[in-house]
Amino acid sequence: MANNPPIAVLTTRALVAVSGPDWRHFLQGLLTQDVETLAAGELRFAALLTPQGRLLYDMFVAGREDGCWLDVEAAKREAIIQRLSLYRLRAKVEIAADETPVSVLFGAESAGPGWFPDPRLPALGWRGYGAAPPPGAGGATEADYDAHRLALGVPGPADWGSETTYPIEADFDLLDGVDFKKGCFIGQETTSRMKRRGQIKTRMLPVTFDGPAPAPGAEILAGTLRAGEVLSGQDGRAMAIVRLDRALGAELTVEGRPVRVETPAWMAPALTESA
Repeated sequence: MANNPPIAVLTTRALVAVSGPDWRHFLQGLLTQDVETLAAGELRFAALLTPQGRLLYDMFVAGREDGCWLDVEAAKREAIIQRLSLYRLRAKVEIAADETPVSVLFGAESAGPGWFPDPRLPALGWRGYGAAPPPGAGGATEADYDAHRLALGVPGPADWGSETTYPIEADFDLLDGVDFKKGCFIGQETTSRMKRRGQIKTRMLPVTFDGPAPAPGAEILAGTLRAGEVLSGQDGRAMAIVRLDRALGAELTVEGRPVRVETPAWMAPALTESA
């Protein structure tokens, strides 16, 4: 383990406990990720989509002996519980808020009991649910973790928008957020069709610049052509959603300032295939 790896409590995340005899079958028909084969102690990244295939909620599904935890945005937990309850019908499943805290450990090669490796990307570290800090783990803030995630070029909930983005545009297919072999789920038809076409025109990518981040929604231009828009960010770096045919390799500006699109190593093969 690295010396004093950072650990942070994620106050913007919260848990939903799902249990009961039908919990696997119930979630299997809703989420983009396979839960039928989810083992206790395993973590998978998933989403709940609209029937039209737009991204509604992101979540991590943590396997437990008697069900699972859904690691979701804290501000949207009640809405998620209500949405899941609408789908419950006669299924023997219990859905309830769980106040166990959510933490992240990054910069460590290993972690102790209660820590799950982040399924999206190994460099993102570990997620813990009421887990004890490993020996030597140092204090960090949620902003520190967001900076770490942003440095890796991984988009987050602040980038999704409200029912405006397709999961493939948000890189869920490259971050193990969609199982294309699992069978039906809400929004599957649109998601599968986009994947089968092979050429994805729009994706979320990090952009770099000098100075403070442009406001979310600021237009990215390739000359006079719209090439995308800025999403969330910090000084010097932000996530953006861009048209690949216009943004990659082009001279770009935002509000008159030059910006540069970066291609994270984990995404490079997919962009080569889309070229």
